[in-house]
Amino acid sequence: MNLLWAASYPIFKFLTESISSSALATLRFGICAVLLLVAWPWLGRHNPRWSDLPRLALLGVIVFCAAPRLQIEGVHLGQAGDTSLLMALDPLITAIAAAVFLRERVPTRRWWGCALGMVGVVLLSRVWTGEAVPMRGLAANVLFILSFFCEAAFSVLGKPILHRCSPMKIIAVGTLFGTVANLVLDATFDHGSVWRAIGVLNRTGWILVIYLAVVCTIIGYTLWYVVIRETEVNVVGLTVLVQPMAGLLLAMLWLGEQFHLGQLWGSVAIIAGLAVGLRRNGKSTTLEVPASAGQTVRTHEST
Repeated sequence: MNLLWAASYPIFKFLTESISSSALATLRFGICAVLLLVAWPWLGRHNPRWSDLPRLALLGVIVFCAAPRLQIEGVHLGQAGDTSLLMALDPLITAIAAAVFLRERVPTRRWWGCALGMVGVVLLSRVWTGEAVPMRGLAANVLFILSFFCEAAFSVLGKPILHRCSPMKIIAVGTLFGTVANLVLDATFDHGSVWRAIGVLNRTGWILVIYLAVVCTIIGYTLWYVVIRETEVNVVGLTVLVQPMAGLLLAMLWLGEQFHLGQLWGSVAIIAGLAVGLRRNGKSTTLEVPASAGQTVRTHEST
Protein backbone atom coordinates (compact mmCIF):
# COMPACT_ATOMS: atom_id res chain seq x y z
CA MET A 1 0.00 0.00 0.00
CA ASN A 2 2.83 2.38 0.83
CA LEU A 3 4.37 1.72 -2.59
CA LEU A 4 1.11 2.96 -4.14
CA TRP A 5 1.06 5.99 -1.84
CA ALA A 6 4.61 6.86 -2.89
CA ALA A 7 3.31 7.60 -6.40
CA SER A 8 1.09 10.39 -5.08
CA TYR A 9 3.94 12.92 -4.78
CA PRO A 10 5.10 12.76 -8.40
CA ILE A 11 1.38 12.91 -9.30
CA PHE A 12 1.00 16.11 -7.24
CA LYS A 13 3.99 17.59 -9.06
CA PHE A 14 2.60 16.61 -12.45
CA LEU A 15 -0.97 17.86 -11.86
CA THR A 16 -0.04 21.19 -10.25
CA GLU A 17 1.64 22.18 -13.50
CA SER A 18 -1.87 22.72 -14.89
CA ILE A 19 -4.17 23.23 -11.86
CA SER A 20 -3.75 24.83 -8.44
CA SER A 21 -2.99 22.87 -5.28
CA SER A 22 -6.28 23.97 -3.73
CA ALA A 23 -8.27 22.77 -6.76
CA LEU A 24 -6.52 19.40 -6.67
CA ALA A 25 -7.28 18.94 -2.96
CA THR A 26 -10.93 19.91 -3.48
CA LEU A 27 -11.39 17.53 -6.41
CA ARG A 28 -9.62 14.61 -4.74
CA PHE A 29 -11.58 14.66 -1.50
CA GLY A 30 -14.80 15.81 -3.15
CA ILE A 31 -14.76 12.67 -5.31
CA CYS A 32 -14.07 10.59 -2.16
CA ALA A 33 -16.99 12.14 -0.32
CA VAL A 34 -19.41 11.58 -3.21
CA LEU A 35 -18.37 7.95 -3.74
CA LEU A 36 -18.50 7.07 -0.05
CA LEU A 37 -21.83 8.79 0.59
CA VAL A 38 -23.40 6.98 -2.38
CA ALA A 39 -22.07 3.69 -0.98
CA TRP A 40 -23.04 4.57 2.63
CA PRO A 41 -25.52 1.65 3.15
CA TRP A 42 -22.77 -0.85 2.27
CA LEU A 43 -19.98 0.67 4.38
CA GLY A 44 -20.77 -1.24 7.55
CA ARG A 45 -23.48 -1.33 10.19
CA HIS A 46 -21.89 0.96 12.76
CA ASN A 47 -22.63 4.65 12.17
CA PRO A 48 -20.95 7.60 13.90
CA ARG A 49 -22.92 9.06 16.78
CA TRP A 50 -24.25 12.61 16.69
CA SER A 51 -21.80 13.37 19.50
CA ASP A 52 -18.97 12.33 17.17
CA LEU A 53 -19.73 15.06 14.61
CA PRO A 54 -17.56 17.79 16.21
CA ARG A 55 -14.62 15.36 16.27
CA LEU A 56 -15.23 14.32 12.65
CA ALA A 57 -15.64 17.92 11.54
CA LEU A 58 -12.27 18.79 13.09
CA LEU A 59 -10.73 15.70 11.50
CA GLY A 60 -12.15 16.64 8.11
CA VAL A 61 -10.94 20.25 8.19
CA ILE A 62 -7.43 19.37 9.42
CA VAL A 63 -6.80 16.15 7.47
CA PHE A 64 -8.79 16.66 4.26
CA CYS A 65 -8.45 20.43 3.87
CA ALA A 66 -5.37 21.86 5.63
CA ALA A 67 -3.03 18.85 5.24
CA PRO A 68 -3.42 18.31 1.47
CA ARG A 69 -3.13 22.03 0.71
CA LEU A 70 0.15 22.21 2.62
CA GLN A 71 1.36 18.93 1.14
CA ILE A 72 0.49 19.66 -2.49
CA GLU A 73 1.87 23.21 -2.30
CA GLY A 74 5.07 21.82 -0.77
CA VAL A 75 5.47 19.38 -3.65
CA HIS A 76 4.64 22.11 -6.20
CA LEU A 77 7.28 24.50 -4.82
CA GLY A 78 9.95 21.88 -4.22
CA GLN A 79 11.04 18.60 -5.73
CA ALA A 80 8.88 15.49 -5.55
CA GLY A 81 12.00 13.47 -4.75
CA ASP A 82 12.80 15.66 -1.73
CA THR A 83 9.26 15.48 -0.38
CA SER A 84 9.17 11.72 -0.80
CA LEU A 85 12.33 11.44 1.29
CA LEU A 86 10.78 13.70 3.93
CA MET A 87 8.14 11.01 4.43
CA ALA A 88 10.76 9.38 6.65
CA LEU A 89 9.90 12.00 9.29
CA ASP A 90 6.24 11.03 9.31
CA PRO A 91 6.61 8.06 11.72
CA LEU A 92 8.43 10.26 14.25
CA ILE A 93 5.78 12.98 14.11
CA THR A 94 3.01 10.39 14.30
CA ALA A 95 4.68 8.75 17.30
CA ILE A 96 4.94 12.09 19.10
CA ALA A 97 1.28 12.87 18.43
CA ALA A 98 0.28 9.40 19.64
CA ALA A 99 2.27 9.92 22.84
CA VAL A 100 0.73 13.31 23.56
CA PHE A 101 -2.90 12.59 22.66
CA LEU A 102 -3.25 8.80 22.88
CA ARG A 103 -0.89 8.28 25.85
CA GLU A 104 1.45 5.98 23.93
CA ARG A 105 4.94 5.95 25.46
CA VAL A 106 7.74 7.46 23.34
CA PRO A 107 11.35 6.77 24.49
CA THR A 108 13.86 9.63 24.77
CA ARG A 109 15.83 8.36 21.78
CA ARG A 110 12.86 9.17 19.49
CA TRP A 111 13.39 12.86 20.25
CA TRP A 112 17.02 12.48 19.18
CA GLY A 113 15.81 10.69 16.08
CA CYS A 114 13.54 13.60 15.23
CA ALA A 115 16.49 16.01 15.60
CA LEU A 116 18.57 13.94 13.19
CA GLY A 117 15.64 13.91 10.78
CA MET A 118 15.51 17.70 10.83
CA VAL A 119 19.23 17.80 9.97
CA GLY A 120 18.30 15.66 6.99
CA VAL A 121 15.74 18.28 5.94
CA VAL A 122 18.43 20.97 5.88
CA LEU A 123 20.69 18.74 3.80
CA LEU A 124 17.88 18.03 1.35
CA SER A 125 17.30 21.77 0.93
CA ARG A 126 21.00 22.66 0.40
CA VAL A 127 20.54 26.01 2.16
CA TRP A 128 24.30 26.46 2.53
CA THR A 129 24.66 27.26 -1.18
CA GLY A 130 22.91 30.62 -0.79
CA GLU A 131 21.01 30.15 -4.04
CA ALA A 132 17.34 31.05 -4.49
CA VAL A 133 16.16 27.59 -5.53
CA PRO A 134 17.43 25.75 -2.44
CA MET A 135 15.92 28.45 -0.23
CA ARG A 136 12.64 27.90 -2.01
CA GLY A 137 13.20 24.20 -1.38
CA LEU A 138 13.52 24.89 2.34
CA ALA A 139 10.15 26.67 2.39
CA ALA A 140 8.61 23.77 0.44
CA ASN A 141 10.03 21.24 2.89
CA VAL A 142 8.70 23.21 5.88
CA LEU A 143 5.20 23.23 4.33
CA PHE A 144 5.45 19.50 3.75
CA ILE A 145 6.49 18.81 7.35
CA LEU A 146 3.61 20.94 8.66
CA SER A 147 1.26 18.69 6.67
CA PHE A 148 2.53 15.70 8.69
CA PHE A 149 1.34 17.31 11.90
CA CYS A 150 -2.07 17.79 10.29
CA GLU A 151 -2.15 14.20 9.02
CA ALA A 152 -1.32 12.91 12.50
CA ALA A 153 -4.81 14.12 13.45
CA PHE A 154 -6.22 11.32 11.28
CA SER A 155 -4.95 8.72 13.75
CA VAL A 156 -5.32 10.82 16.90
CA LEU A 157 -8.93 11.83 16.26
CA GLY A 158 -10.05 8.61 14.58
CA LYS A 159 -8.63 5.84 16.74
CA PRO A 160 -10.73 6.54 19.88
CA ILE A 161 -13.98 5.82 17.98
CA LEU A 162 -12.80 2.99 15.71
CA HIS A 163 -14.04 0.33 18.14
CA ARG A 164 -17.64 1.42 17.61
CA CYS A 165 -17.72 2.96 14.15
CA SER A 166 -17.05 1.73 10.61
CA PRO A 167 -13.66 3.06 9.36
CA MET A 168 -15.09 3.91 5.95
CA LYS A 169 -17.96 5.86 7.50
CA ILE A 170 -15.50 7.90 9.54
CA ILE A 171 -13.65 8.68 6.30
CA ALA A 172 -16.94 9.46 4.49
CA VAL A 173 -18.02 12.03 7.07
CA GLY A 174 -14.50 13.45 7.36
CA THR A 175 -14.12 13.95 3.60
CA LEU A 176 -17.58 15.57 3.50
CA PHE A 177 -16.56 18.18 6.09
CA GLY A 178 -13.19 18.58 4.38
CA THR A 179 -14.84 19.14 1.00
CA VAL A 180 -17.17 21.78 2.42
CA ALA A 181 -14.14 23.59 3.93
CA ASN A 182 -12.24 23.29 0.63
CA LEU A 183 -15.16 24.72 -1.34
CA VAL A 184 -15.50 27.65 1.08
CA LEU A 185 -11.79 28.43 0.81
CA ASP A 186 -11.91 28.02 -2.96
CA ALA A 187 -14.81 30.47 -3.30
CA THR A 188 -13.30 32.95 -0.81
CA PHE A 189 -9.61 33.02 -1.69
CA ASP A 190 -9.08 31.08 -4.92
CA HIS A 191 -11.89 32.63 -6.99
CA GLY A 192 -13.41 29.32 -8.02
CA SER A 193 -10.19 27.61 -9.16
CA VAL A 194 -11.78 24.18 -8.79
CA TRP A 195 -14.34 24.95 -11.53
CA ARG A 196 -11.57 26.11 -13.86
CA ALA A 197 -9.61 22.93 -13.09
CA ILE A 198 -12.57 20.78 -14.14
CA GLY A 199 -12.37 22.34 -17.60
CA VAL A 200 -8.57 22.15 -17.82
CA LEU A 201 -7.95 18.51 -16.84
CA ASN A 202 -7.58 16.05 -19.72
CA ARG A 203 -8.21 12.30 -19.58
CA THR A 204 -4.80 11.56 -18.06
CA GLY A 205 -5.36 14.22 -15.43
CA TRP A 206 -8.73 12.78 -14.44
CA ILE A 207 -7.29 9.25 -14.22
CA LEU A 208 -4.60 10.53 -11.83
CA VAL A 209 -7.13 12.45 -9.70
CA ILE A 210 -9.34 9.35 -9.46
CA TYR A 211 -6.28 7.29 -8.50
CA LEU A 212 -5.59 9.75 -5.67
CA ALA A 213 -9.22 9.63 -4.57
CA VAL A 214 -9.88 5.90 -4.74
CA VAL A 215 -6.53 4.16 -4.20
CA CYS A 216 -4.62 6.64 -2.03
CA THR A 217 -7.58 7.91 0.00
CA ILE A 218 -10.51 5.48 0.19
CA ILE A 219 -8.49 2.25 0.10
CA GLY A 220 -5.32 3.52 1.76
CA TYR A 221 -6.92 5.42 4.64
CA THR A 222 -9.34 2.56 5.31
CA LEU A 223 -6.50 0.04 5.56
CA TRP A 224 -4.67 2.40 7.92
CA TYR A 225 -7.70 2.55 10.24
CA VAL A 226 -8.21 -1.22 10.11
CA VAL A 227 -4.63 -1.78 11.27
CA ILE A 228 -4.39 0.93 13.97
CA ARG A 229 -7.63 -0.37 15.44
CA GLU A 230 -5.61 -3.42 16.53
CA THR A 231 -2.11 -2.00 17.03
CA GLU A 232 -0.33 1.08 18.39
CA VAL A 233 -0.23 4.05 16.05
CA ASN A 234 3.54 4.57 16.39
CA VAL A 235 4.19 0.94 15.31
CA VAL A 236 1.97 1.18 12.22
CA GLY A 237 3.71 4.44 11.32
CA LEU A 238 6.87 2.47 10.59
CA THR A 239 5.30 1.14 7.38
CA VAL A 240 5.54 4.65 5.91
CA LEU A 241 9.30 4.11 5.59
CA VAL A 242 8.71 2.21 2.35
CA GLN A 243 7.62 5.44 0.64
CA PRO A 244 10.71 7.72 0.59
CA MET A 245 13.00 5.72 -1.67
CA ALA A 246 10.14 4.63 -3.94
CA GLY A 247 9.00 8.24 -4.30
CA LEU A 248 12.52 9.44 -5.09
CA LEU A 249 12.92 6.76 -7.76
CA LEU A 250 9.56 7.66 -9.32
CA ALA A 251 10.45 11.37 -9.34
CA MET A 252 13.69 10.67 -11.19
CA LEU A 253 12.19 8.19 -13.67
CA TRP A 254 8.87 9.96 -14.38
CA LEU A 255 9.59 13.66 -13.82
CA GLY A 256 13.25 13.60 -14.78
CA GLU A 257 14.39 15.23 -11.53
CA GLN A 258 18.15 15.22 -11.04
CA PHE A 259 19.65 13.41 -8.06
CA HIS A 260 21.90 15.62 -5.91
CA LEU A 261 24.24 14.93 -3.00
CA GLY A 262 21.90 16.76 -0.65
CA GLN A 263 19.36 14.00 -1.22
CA LEU A 264 22.01 11.35 -0.53
CA TRP A 265 23.26 12.84 2.74
CA GLY A 266 19.79 14.02 3.70
CA SER A 267 18.43 10.50 3.31
CA VAL A 268 21.37 9.13 5.34
CA ALA A 269 20.62 11.59 8.17
CA ILE A 270 16.90 10.81 8.09
CA ILE A 271 17.51 7.05 8.13
CA ALA A 272 19.99 7.52 11.01
CA GLY A 273 17.32 9.48 12.87
CA LEU A 274 14.88 6.65 12.36
CA ALA A 275 17.42 4.05 13.48
CA VAL A 276 17.96 6.01 16.70
CA GLY A 277 14.37 7.09 17.26
CA LEU A 278 12.57 3.83 16.56
CA ARG A 279 14.93 1.41 18.31
CA ARG A 280 14.24 0.33 21.88
CA ASN A 281 17.25 -1.02 23.72
CA GLY A 282 17.88 -3.68 21.07
CA LYS A 283 15.07 -5.83 22.39
CA SER A 284 12.41 -7.61 20.38
CA THR A 285 8.75 -7.34 21.25
CA THR A 286 5.89 -9.53 20.09
CA LEU A 287 2.86 -7.98 18.46
CA GLU A 288 -0.45 -9.77 18.10
CA VAL A 289 -2.34 -8.83 14.97
CA PRO A 290 -5.67 -10.54 14.20
CA ALA A 291 -5.43 -12.27 10.84
CA SER A 292 -8.91 -13.69 10.57
CA ALA A 293 -11.73 -14.94 12.73
CA GLY A 294 -10.41 -17.26 15.39
CA GLN A 295 -6.76 -16.84 14.37
CA THR A 296 -3.92 -14.71 15.63
CA VAL A 297 -0.66 -14.07 13.82
CA ARG A 298 2.33 -13.31 16.05
CA THR A 299 4.93 -11.08 14.49
CA HIS A 300 8.16 -9.72 15.90
CA GLU A 301 9.07 -6.06 15.82
CA SER A 302 12.75 -5.29 16.03
CA THR A 303 12.90 -2.49 18.59
